[in-house]
Amino acid sequence: MRTNFDFTPYRRSTVGFDRLFDMLESGAASQAGDNFPPFDLERVDDDRYRITLAVAGFRAGEIDIVAQQNLLIVSGRRREDEERQFIHRGIATRAFERRFSLADYVQVRNADLSDGILAIDLVREIPEEMKPRRVSINGAGAQPRQQIDGSAEGGEEAGQNDNEGRAAA
Repeated sequence: MRTNFDFTPYRRSTVGFDRLFDMLESGAASQAGDNFPPFDLERVDDDRYRITLAVAGFRAGEIDIVAQQNLLIVSGRRREDEERQFIHRGIATRAFERRFSLADYVQVRNADLSDGILAIDLVREIPEEMKPRRVSINGAGAQPRQQIDGSAEGGEEAGQNDNEGRAAA
């Protein structure tokens, strides 16, 4: 995997994408590390996603899930059982931390631990004011545009002034 990609030409020709380029640059460095625990990323629907981690041997109380703005951190630390003596230990019990960068407006909805599989459900909910909306075009022959207060531009007052002007003439 190539990790030394120069984003400078793209940074010069775009506005407002600094966070994206920072994520790409830092993400390449962090992906080279540990691959424990293994995980799957799944698109359930257009705006719903699921992260599934294989955390065999961990209990719900030993796993922490922290959702911050644009970041999800899943970490686990298993408590050692001093009474047990192992001849061979093949099930990984080492501490782990997985970081997932989240897009804007992605929120954690649910987390479920069952049979050694941790499933985290994510939903992208874009606020109404951020969703695309249709804007009407005003011009010759179009209806008068509405102002914020709901009155039409050039409405009753302009009509009254015209009528008064005609009556005076």
